[in-house]
Amino acid sequence: MSVCFICLICSLSFCIFPLSLYLPLSLSLSLPLSHTPSVAVKESQLEKVVRVTSDGMLHSPGFPHTYPRSTDLVWRLVAAEENSRIQLTFDPRFGLEDPEDGVCKYDYVEVEEPTEGTVLGRWCGSQAAPSMHVSKGNQVRIRFMSDEYFPSEPGFCIHYTLLQQVFPSPLLPPQSVEALGELVAGFSTVEELFKYLEPDRWQLDLEELYTPTWQVLGKSFFHQKKARGMVDLNLLRDEVRLYSCTPRNLSVSVREELRRTDAIFWPSCLLVKRCGGNCSCCSNRCYDCHCTPTRVAKKYHEVLMLKLRPGGRGPQKSLTDVPLEHHEECSCVCKNDSD
Repeated sequence: MSVCFICLICSLSFCIFPLSLYLPLSLSLSLPLSHTPSVAVKESQLEKVVRVTSDGMLHSPGFPHTYPRSTDLVWRLVAAEENSRIQLTFDPRFGLEDPEDGVCKYDYVEVEEPTEGTVLGRWCGSQAAPSMHVSKGNQVRIRFMSDEYFPSEPGFCIHYTLLQQVFPSPLLPPQSVEALGELVAGFSTVEELFKYLEPDRWQLDLEELYTPTWQVLGKSFFHQKKARGMVDLNLLRDEVRLYSCTPRNLSVSVREELRRTDAIFWPSCLLVKRCGGNCSCCSNRCYDCHCTPTRVAKKYHEVLMLKLRPGGRGPQKSLTDVPLEHHEECSCVCKNDSD
């Protein structure tokens, strides 16, 4: 009786245990395993290296429509020449998942400087597209991440442009002032500009640039607001005069104001006070009334000036005072009476 009971147990064990226990090891490993749930974000794939030889673009999958969930994409843009730079311009159509407490945690696009290991910025949400960026080296890394929730649209699109070094060698000076001007306009700080022009000694050049000199600078312009009184008819009239024809901020091109064609200035534009506004209440008998400056002052602004040197290694850099015209008082002047 005991023998039969043991046989029964053995026969049942053969039915209960998986078949893989009775197969060779190589065959049992090839059987399908149980499904494991996917994580919120896929593991980062190998970054895609893009050789930048001309203009191009990269974008989130499906741009300008909804991008997929659980995405991790990395691009490394590499310029062939070490002294070249890469300019990134975001498409105005920009929209990713909104940040949480002001931090882009879930869906975002990130720009990093691989050579320095610094993150230039991380953006998300539906605010205005990020501003233009110029790499400090010849490489830039761009990463796009999305989690498994709330994909948005239209995603992002980045246009990249190759910026060739203006001075590839001491024997090849730049070809034109205009080319230098286009390059200078692409930098947001003077430090970035100097790093590009003089990678080996840019810090020394900055120290020399800001060395105090015995130069006479123009006085600063101060605009004093009148104290407010009681609301009456005179005050109403003064308010009209205050906002009709008055000195107001206006951005002007330094080169155009000075009529200089042999140099580039940084910053290229400055704020000045110029007369502006209408003259609707000039005179009942005046048919041609203009807002005209009645007191003008010349004020000095310290800027960086770059001038080309024939046969030189790079441009001549110096701080200089540029005189610009400021309008201090304005008045509505009738140019043509009732003729």
